[in-house]
Amino acid sequence: MKPDLAEAVARFGTLLRADGMPVGPDRCARFAQAVTVVDPVTVSELYWCAMATLVSDPAQLPVFDSVFKGVFAGLVDVAEQRGQDPGVSTTRPPTGAPSVDSRSGTGTSEREYEVASVATEGERLSTRDFAELTTDELALLADLMRELVLRTPTRRSRRQRRAPAGRRIDLRSSLRKARRTGGYPVRLERTAERVTPRRLVVLCDISGSMQPYARAMLQLLYCAASGPKAEAFAFATRLTRLTPALAGSRPGDALDRAGHLAPDWSGGTRIAAAIQAFLRDHGRRGMARGAVVLIISDGWESGDPAELGKAMAALSRLAYRVVWANPRTAKPGYQPLAGGMAAAWPHCDAVVSAHRLDALPDLLSALAGGRRG
Repeated sequence: MKPDLAEAVARFGTLLRADGMPVGPDRCARFAQAVTVVDPVTVSELYWCAMATLVSDPAQLPVFDSVFKGVFAGLVDVAEQRGQDPGVSTTRPPTGAPSVDSRSGTGTSEREYEVASVATEGERLSTRDFAELTTDELALLADLMRELVLRTPTRRSRRQRRAPAGRRIDLRSSLRKARRTGGYPVRLERTAERVTPRRLVVLCDISGSMQPYARAMLQLLYCAASGPKAEAFAFATRLTRLTPALAGSRPGDALDRAGHLAPDWSGGTRIAAAIQAFLRDHGRRGMARGAVVLIISDGWESGDPAELGKAMAALSRLAYRVVWANPRTAKPGYQPLAGGMAAAWPHCDAVVSAHRLDALPDLLSALAGGRRG
Protein backbone atom coordinates (compact mmCIF):
# COMPACT_ATOMS: atom_id res chain seq x y z
CA MET A 1 0.00 0.00 0.00
CA LYS A 2 1.33 3.45 -0.90
CA PRO A 3 2.01 5.84 1.98
CA ASP A 4 0.03 9.05 2.28
CA LEU A 5 1.26 11.33 -0.51
CA ALA A 6 0.63 14.61 1.37
CA GLU A 7 2.73 13.42 4.29
CA ALA A 8 5.47 12.31 1.91
CA VAL A 9 5.48 15.71 0.17
CA ALA A 10 5.87 17.53 3.50
CA ARG A 11 8.68 15.20 4.59
CA PHE A 12 10.34 15.61 1.20
CA GLY A 13 10.50 19.40 1.55
CA THR A 14 11.85 19.15 5.09
CA LEU A 15 14.65 16.81 4.04
CA LEU A 16 15.58 19.01 1.07
CA ARG A 17 15.94 22.03 3.37
CA ALA A 18 17.99 19.98 5.80
CA ASP A 19 20.39 19.10 2.96
CA GLY A 20 20.88 22.75 2.03
CA MET A 21 18.38 23.32 -0.78
CA PRO A 22 16.42 26.64 -0.62
CA VAL A 23 13.00 24.98 -0.47
CA GLY A 24 10.57 27.12 1.50
CA PRO A 25 6.86 26.66 2.27
CA ASP A 26 5.96 28.50 -0.96
CA ARG A 27 7.77 25.95 -3.14
CA CYS A 28 6.35 23.03 -1.17
CA ALA A 29 2.86 24.45 -1.70
CA ARG A 30 3.61 24.82 -5.39
CA PHE A 31 4.74 21.19 -5.55
CA ALA A 32 1.61 20.01 -3.77
CA GLN A 33 -0.58 22.03 -6.14
CA ALA A 34 1.25 20.62 -9.15
CA VAL A 35 0.71 17.08 -7.85
CA THR A 36 -3.00 17.81 -7.54
CA VAL A 37 -3.23 19.19 -11.09
CA VAL A 38 -0.98 16.67 -12.86
CA ASP A 39 -2.15 13.65 -10.82
CA PRO A 40 1.01 11.60 -11.49
CA VAL A 41 0.46 7.87 -11.78
CA THR A 42 4.12 6.83 -11.95
CA VAL A 43 7.16 7.73 -9.92
CA SER A 44 8.74 9.13 -13.08
CA GLU A 45 5.89 11.61 -13.51
CA LEU A 46 6.12 12.54 -9.84
CA TYR A 47 9.88 13.08 -10.23
CA TRP A 48 9.50 15.60 -13.06
CA CYS A 49 6.67 17.34 -11.26
CA ALA A 50 8.89 17.77 -8.18
CA MET A 51 11.94 18.89 -10.14
CA ALA A 52 10.01 21.54 -12.10
CA THR A 53 8.70 23.14 -8.88
CA LEU A 54 11.50 22.63 -6.36
CA VAL A 55 14.83 22.79 -8.22
CA SER A 56 16.10 26.28 -9.07
CA ASP A 57 19.67 25.44 -10.12
CA PRO A 58 21.24 22.45 -11.94
CA ALA A 59 23.82 22.19 -9.15
CA GLN A 60 21.02 21.10 -6.80
CA LEU A 61 20.18 17.98 -8.81
CA PRO A 62 22.50 15.52 -6.97
CA VAL A 63 20.97 16.42 -3.61
CA PHE A 64 17.49 16.39 -5.10
CA ASP A 65 17.94 12.97 -6.69
CA SER A 66 19.32 11.47 -3.48
CA VAL A 67 16.49 12.77 -1.28
CA PHE A 68 13.81 11.88 -3.83
CA LYS A 69 15.02 8.29 -3.99
CA GLY A 70 15.00 8.02 -0.21
CA VAL A 71 11.47 9.44 0.20
CA PHE A 72 9.52 8.13 -2.79
CA ALA A 73 11.23 4.83 -3.54
CA GLY A 74 8.46 3.01 -1.66
CA LEU A 75 5.74 4.47 -3.89
CA VAL A 76 6.63 2.14 -6.78
CA ASP A 77 3.70 -0.13 -7.54
CA VAL A 78 4.39 -3.72 -8.54
CA ALA A 79 2.07 -3.40 -11.52
CA GLU A 80 4.17 -0.54 -12.87
CA GLN A 81 7.28 -2.73 -12.99
CA ARG A 82 5.62 -5.69 -14.74
CA GLY A 83 7.88 -6.91 -17.52
CA GLN A 84 10.87 -4.86 -16.29
CA ASP A 85 14.19 -6.05 -15.00
CA PRO A 86 14.53 -5.69 -11.23
CA GLY A 87 17.50 -3.38 -11.61
CA VAL A 88 15.74 -0.86 -13.85
CA SER A 89 14.66 2.30 -12.04
CA THR A 90 11.37 3.98 -12.88
CA THR A 91 12.92 7.41 -12.32
CA ARG A 92 15.17 9.00 -14.92
CA PRO A 93 17.38 11.66 -13.35
CA PRO A 94 18.26 14.29 -15.97
CA THR A 95 21.83 14.56 -17.18
CA GLY A 96 23.62 16.83 -19.59
CA ALA A 97 23.58 14.12 -22.29
CA PRO A 98 20.79 11.76 -23.41
CA SER A 99 20.42 8.71 -21.22
CA VAL A 100 20.32 5.11 -22.42
CA ASP A 101 17.65 2.59 -21.48
CA SER A 102 19.38 -0.55 -20.15
CA ARG A 103 16.70 -2.81 -21.63
CA SER A 104 16.52 -1.58 -25.24
CA GLY A 105 19.75 0.39 -25.61
CA THR A 106 17.81 3.28 -27.19
CA GLY A 107 18.54 6.86 -26.24
CA THR A 108 16.02 9.02 -24.42
CA SER A 109 15.78 12.69 -25.35
CA GLU A 110 16.87 15.42 -22.94
CA ARG A 111 13.98 17.57 -24.16
CA GLU A 112 11.92 16.78 -21.05
CA TYR A 113 14.68 18.21 -18.85
CA GLU A 114 14.80 21.42 -20.87
CA VAL A 115 11.06 21.93 -20.50
CA ALA A 116 11.29 21.42 -16.75
CA SER A 117 14.13 23.93 -16.44
CA VAL A 118 12.05 26.69 -18.04
CA ALA A 119 9.76 26.72 -15.01
CA THR A 120 12.62 27.83 -12.76
CA GLU A 121 14.29 30.24 -15.18
CA GLY A 122 12.51 33.23 -13.66
CA GLU A 123 13.58 32.22 -10.16
CA ARG A 124 17.22 32.05 -11.23
CA LEU A 125 17.00 35.50 -12.81
CA SER A 126 15.37 36.94 -9.69
CA THR A 127 18.74 37.10 -7.91
CA ARG A 128 20.55 38.87 -10.74
CA ASP A 129 20.95 42.63 -11.04
CA PHE A 130 18.61 44.21 -13.59
CA ALA A 131 21.66 45.76 -15.28
CA GLU A 132 22.90 42.24 -16.11
CA LEU A 133 19.69 41.10 -17.80
CA THR A 134 18.95 41.25 -21.49
CA THR A 135 15.59 42.46 -22.77
CA ASP A 136 14.43 38.85 -23.29
CA GLU A 137 15.54 37.84 -19.79
CA LEU A 138 13.71 40.81 -18.30
CA ALA A 139 10.56 39.74 -20.14
CA LEU A 140 10.79 36.34 -18.40
CA LEU A 141 10.32 38.12 -15.07
CA ALA A 142 6.94 39.54 -16.13
CA ASP A 143 4.98 36.54 -14.76
CA LEU A 144 6.74 36.79 -11.40
CA MET A 145 6.08 40.54 -11.28
CA ARG A 146 2.37 39.84 -11.79
CA GLU A 147 2.40 37.99 -8.45
CA LEU A 148 3.54 41.16 -6.66
CA VAL A 149 0.87 43.42 -5.16
CA LEU A 150 1.41 47.16 -5.51
CA ARG A 151 -0.44 49.13 -2.85
CA THR A 152 -0.33 52.66 -1.48
CA PRO A 153 -1.76 53.98 1.80
CA THR A 154 -5.46 54.80 1.77
CA ARG A 155 -7.12 58.16 2.19
CA ARG A 156 -10.64 59.22 3.09
CA SER A 157 -12.72 60.35 0.14
CA ARG A 158 -15.31 63.11 0.22
CA ARG A 159 -17.80 60.70 -1.26
CA GLN A 160 -19.86 58.40 0.93
CA ARG A 161 -20.77 54.74 0.45
CA ARG A 162 -23.82 52.83 1.60
CA ALA A 163 -23.19 50.96 4.82
CA PRO A 164 -25.91 49.32 6.97
CA ALA A 165 -23.83 49.96 10.09
CA GLY A 166 -22.65 53.42 9.04
CA ARG A 167 -22.56 56.25 11.58
CA ARG A 168 -24.11 58.85 9.29
CA ILE A 169 -27.79 58.84 8.24
CA ASP A 170 -28.45 59.47 4.57
CA LEU A 171 -31.48 61.71 4.93
CA ARG A 172 -32.27 61.96 1.23
CA SER A 173 -32.28 58.19 0.66
CA SER A 174 -34.24 57.59 3.88
CA LEU A 175 -37.01 60.04 2.82
CA ARG A 176 -37.11 58.57 -0.69
CA LYS A 177 -37.74 55.09 0.71
CA ALA A 178 -40.29 56.46 3.18
CA ARG A 179 -42.67 57.02 0.27
CA ARG A 180 -43.18 53.27 0.10
CA THR A 181 -44.36 53.19 3.73
CA GLY A 182 -46.81 56.09 3.71
CA GLY A 183 -44.20 58.73 4.56
CA TYR A 184 -42.97 56.96 7.68
CA PRO A 185 -39.19 56.38 7.68
CA VAL A 186 -39.38 52.78 8.81
CA ARG A 187 -35.82 52.08 7.70
CA LEU A 188 -33.02 54.58 7.89
CA GLU A 189 -30.35 54.48 5.21
CA ARG A 190 -26.81 54.93 6.52
CA THR A 191 -23.51 55.79 4.90
CA ALA A 192 -19.84 55.63 5.78
CA GLU A 193 -16.73 57.29 4.50
CA ARG A 194 -15.29 55.88 1.29
CA VAL A 195 -11.62 54.90 1.49
CA THR A 196 -9.51 54.99 -1.67
CA PRO A 197 -5.82 54.29 -2.34
CA ARG A 198 -3.57 57.29 -2.69
CA ARG A 199 -2.34 58.21 -6.14
CA LEU A 200 1.06 56.83 -7.12
CA VAL A 201 3.31 59.12 -9.17
CA VAL A 202 6.52 57.70 -10.64
CA LEU A 203 9.41 59.86 -11.88
CA CYS A 204 11.82 57.54 -13.68
CA ASP A 205 15.38 58.43 -14.67
CA ILE A 206 16.06 57.11 -18.19
CA SER A 207 19.64 58.30 -18.52
CA GLY A 208 22.33 55.91 -19.75
CA SER A 209 23.27 54.53 -16.31
CA MET A 210 19.62 53.93 -15.37
CA GLN A 211 18.22 52.47 -18.59
CA PRO A 212 18.04 48.78 -17.48
CA TYR A 213 16.50 49.72 -14.12
CA ALA A 214 14.02 52.05 -15.82
CA ARG A 215 12.80 49.23 -18.06
CA ALA A 216 12.43 46.92 -15.05
CA MET A 217 10.52 49.48 -12.97
CA LEU A 218 8.17 50.42 -15.80
CA GLN A 219 7.51 46.71 -16.40
CA LEU A 220 6.71 46.35 -12.68
CA LEU A 221 4.16 49.18 -12.89
CA TYR A 222 2.56 47.46 -15.86
CA CYS A 223 2.52 43.94 -14.41
CA ALA A 224 1.97 44.36 -10.65
CA ALA A 225 -1.43 43.27 -9.44
CA SER A 226 -4.00 45.40 -7.66
CA GLY A 227 -3.16 48.84 -6.29
CA PRO A 228 -3.75 52.27 -7.79
CA LYS A 229 -3.20 53.26 -11.38
CA ALA A 230 0.13 55.04 -11.51
CA GLU A 231 1.02 58.28 -13.26
CA ALA A 232 4.41 57.68 -14.86
CA PHE A 233 6.94 60.26 -16.04
CA ALA A 234 10.40 59.78 -17.53
CA PHE A 235 13.23 62.29 -17.35
CA ALA A 236 16.81 62.73 -18.41
CA THR A 237 17.28 66.22 -19.81
CA ARG A 238 13.54 66.93 -19.84
CA LEU A 239 10.30 65.53 -18.43
CA THR A 240 8.02 63.28 -20.51
CA ARG A 241 4.64 61.86 -19.43
CA LEU A 242 4.51 58.11 -20.12
CA THR A 243 1.10 57.17 -18.70
CA PRO A 244 -0.68 56.86 -22.09
CA ALA A 245 2.10 54.61 -23.41
CA LEU A 246 1.81 52.18 -20.49
CA ALA A 247 -1.90 51.46 -20.96
CA GLY A 248 -3.54 48.75 -23.00
CA SER A 249 -0.65 46.75 -24.43
CA ARG A 250 1.97 44.16 -23.59
CA PRO A 251 4.89 45.31 -21.40
CA GLY A 252 7.44 45.13 -24.20
CA ASP A 253 5.31 47.20 -26.60
CA ALA A 254 4.51 49.73 -23.87
CA LEU A 255 8.19 50.18 -23.05
CA ASP A 256 9.06 50.66 -26.73
CA ARG A 257 6.40 53.37 -27.06
CA ALA A 258 7.71 54.96 -23.88
CA GLY A 259 11.14 55.16 -25.51
CA HIS A 260 9.69 56.92 -28.55
CA LEU A 261 7.84 59.43 -26.37
CA ALA A 262 11.04 60.24 -24.48
CA PRO A 263 13.56 61.39 -27.12
CA ASP A 264 16.28 61.92 -24.49
CA TRP A 265 16.31 58.20 -23.52
CA SER A 266 19.86 57.30 -22.40
CA GLY A 267 20.91 60.96 -22.40
CA GLY A 268 22.19 63.14 -19.56
CA THR A 269 20.50 63.68 -16.19
CA ARG A 270 18.94 66.86 -14.81
CA ILE A 271 16.93 65.67 -11.82
CA ALA A 272 16.23 69.09 -10.31
CA ALA A 273 14.91 70.49 -13.59
CA ALA A 274 12.67 67.44 -14.05
CA ILE A 275 11.15 67.71 -10.57
CA GLN A 276 10.63 71.45 -11.00
CA ALA A 277 8.88 70.85 -14.34
CA PHE A 278 6.66 68.22 -12.72
CA LEU A 279 5.71 70.56 -9.88
CA ARG A 280 5.04 73.45 -12.26
CA ASP A 281 2.99 71.57 -14.85
CA HIS A 282 1.38 68.77 -12.84
CA GLY A 283 2.22 68.61 -9.14
CA ARG A 284 0.83 71.90 -7.85
CA ARG A 285 -2.30 71.42 -9.94
CA GLY A 286 -3.23 68.46 -7.77
CA MET A 287 -1.35 65.42 -9.04
CA ALA A 288 1.21 65.45 -6.21
CA ARG A 289 -1.08 66.58 -3.39
CA GLY A 290 -1.44 63.73 -0.94
CA ALA A 291 0.17 61.30 -3.38
CA VAL A 292 2.95 58.75 -2.99
CA VAL A 293 5.82 59.84 -5.23
CA LEU A 294 8.42 57.30 -6.34
CA ILE A 295 11.67 58.64 -7.82
CA ILE A 296 13.83 56.08 -9.63
CA SER A 297 17.35 57.41 -10.13
CA ASP A 298 20.97 56.82 -9.16
CA GLY A 299 21.23 60.43 -7.96
CA TRP A 300 23.80 61.63 -10.49
CA GLU A 301 22.80 65.29 -10.95
CA SER A 302 24.46 67.28 -13.74
CA GLY A 303 23.07 70.53 -12.37
CA ASP A 304 23.38 72.35 -9.05
CA PRO A 305 22.69 69.99 -6.09
CA ALA A 306 21.28 72.93 -4.13
CA GLU A 307 18.51 73.28 -6.73
CA LEU A 308 17.69 69.59 -6.31
CA GLY A 309 17.43 70.08 -2.56
CA LYS A 310 14.95 72.95 -3.04
CA ALA A 311 12.89 70.94 -5.53
CA MET A 312 12.78 67.93 -3.21
CA ALA A 313 11.74 70.12 -0.27
CA ALA A 314 8.84 71.52 -2.30
CA LEU A 315 7.84 68.05 -3.44
CA SER A 316 7.89 66.62 0.09
CA ARG A 317 5.56 69.40 1.28
CA LEU A 318 2.98 68.46 -1.35
CA ALA A 319 3.26 64.67 -1.35
CA TYR A 320 2.10 62.29 1.35
CA ARG A 321 5.22 60.17 0.99
CA VAL A 322 8.40 60.34 -1.13
CA VAL A 323 10.28 57.12 -1.90
CA TRP A 324 13.59 57.06 -3.77
CA ALA A 325 14.74 53.88 -5.52
CA ASN A 326 18.51 54.01 -6.08
CA PRO A 327 20.21 50.78 -7.26
CA ARG A 328 23.58 52.05 -6.04
CA THR A 329 22.45 51.76 -2.42
CA ALA A 330 22.72 47.96 -2.75
CA LYS A 331 26.51 48.19 -2.65
CA PRO A 332 28.00 47.45 0.80
CA GLY A 333 29.05 50.56 2.67
CA TYR A 334 27.10 52.92 0.42
CA GLN A 335 26.75 56.48 1.74
CA PRO A 336 24.91 59.40 0.08
CA LEU A 337 28.05 61.42 -0.58
CA ALA A 338 27.33 62.38 -4.22
CA GLY A 339 26.01 65.92 -4.51
CA GLY A 340 22.59 65.08 -5.91
CA MET A 341 21.79 62.17 -3.59
CA ALA A 342 23.14 63.97 -0.55
CA ALA A 343 20.84 66.93 -1.26
CA ALA A 344 17.78 64.75 -1.83
CA TRP A 345 18.22 62.25 1.02
CA PRO A 346 16.84 64.43 3.89
CA HIS A 347 13.56 64.90 2.01
CA CYS A 348 12.90 61.20 1.34
CA ASP A 349 10.67 59.05 3.53
CA ALA A 350 12.43 55.89 2.36
CA VAL A 351 15.39 54.97 0.15
CA VAL A 352 15.56 51.44 -1.32
CA SER A 353 17.73 49.72 -3.92
CA ALA A 354 15.14 47.86 -6.09
CA HIS A 355 18.08 46.59 -8.15
CA ARG A 356 16.77 43.05 -8.70
CA LEU A 357 13.54 41.10 -8.41
CA ASP A 358 14.10 39.73 -4.89
CA ALA A 359 14.71 43.31 -3.67
CA LEU A 360 11.33 44.58 -4.91
CA PRO A 361 9.42 43.59 -1.72
CA ASP A 362 11.38 46.33 0.09
CA LEU A 363 10.17 48.81 -2.51
CA LEU A 364 6.55 47.65 -2.20
CA SER A 365 6.74 47.97 1.60
CA ALA A 366 8.17 51.46 1.31
CA LEU A 367 5.36 52.56 -1.02
CA ALA A 368 2.73 51.19 1.38
CA GLY A 369 4.26 52.89 4.43
CA GLY A 370 2.93 55.86 6.35
CA ARG A 371 3.91 59.50 6.43
CA ARG A 372 6.92 60.64 8.40
CA GLY A 373 6.18 62.16 11.81
